[in-house]
Amino acid sequence: MRTKQEKIFSSKALTYFLQLSDTMNYTQAAQILGITQPALTQQIKKLEHTIGAPLFYSVGKKLRLTDAGYTMLSASHEINRVLNNATDEIQQSSNASQGEISIGILSSIETQIFEDFIAHYYQKEPGIKIIVHMLTRKEIWENLENNKVDLAIMYLPDDSIKNWKTYQSRKITSESLVFIHHDEKIARQKRIKLQKTINYNWVTYPEEFYLDGVIKEAYKNALVNRPHSVACFTTPDQIRHFVNATDVVTALPESYVMAHPRKKGVFTAKLDPVISFDLDFVFRRDKDSIPRIESFLNEFEAYLAKKGYTERLEEITNNRLKEHSDND
Repeated sequence: MRTKQEKIFSSKALTYFLQLSDTMNYTQAAQILGITQPALTQQIKKLEHTIGAPLFYSVGKKLRLTDAGYTMLSASHEINRVLNNATDEIQQSSNASQGEISIGILSSIETQIFEDFIAHYYQKEPGIKIIVHMLTRKEIWENLENNKVDLAIMYLPDDSIKNWKTYQSRKITSESLVFIHHDEKIARQKRIKLQKTINYNWVTYPEEFYLDGVIKEAYKNALVNRPHSVACFTTPDQIRHFVNATDVVTALPESYVMAHPRKKGVFTAKLDPVISFDLDFVFRRDKDSIPRIESFLNEFEAYLAKKGYTERLEEITNNRLKEHSDND
């Protein structure tokens, strides 16, 4: 017969509780967990019965954590921290040339350089299996927190993470957004004021995506109304294709724009003021002490030392132009 502690801190109980604590919505949490809402409600009630106190209460239609719920949440995070630290300690004694490295890449990032590097790294370390996931910002943080990805490639600064003490980062390059449009009247302009960009219809990332938040914050700080979005997509390729097929505008990272030849009649300009941020590796503190992670990060730095990030982007563009010309 299971003990009271086993019932409370079982993997399923913690997963259900943490997911509901994150969404504060039974329907949404159940959908994410892949179960029915009544099943989730029943599991939470069982957990509350075992603990002997309610974990949640409702104010109108909004769900809130009770004092017991906050205590449970703190304990759950502490359990995850202990397990993650134990996993890291075990992994730190592993072979630098064997094992897996799981990488989460923000879905709005141009990935070609990383794809090329991973192919290069495989030639050098065939015993390392690289697993790549394209993720939203929220998914990246969840996977980092739960030790499901070793490294995240993402934009910073990012205020969606509250406890930076448990994370480290290594800068890859600096980024800025580039305005993409069809207006021949300003085709030769190298810069465009934010105020003038709101005269056009935009295609953007969905709300809660990093770059959508960056754009909104920049326009807010410049005391300019946010752009009017007529469509939203989750990847830069989708946004670029929509721009090419319509008369709408957008803003994408310069690295992505550099790596993809523009269609005739599509123009670019730098935003004024500049909207900038960094592209970084992010990982849990001391993760780079694991031999295979340390080897991967050091090799990437050596890779860029031989040929810089911008130079590699230009090379990618030239190769794509050549491929396009050959196909024609």
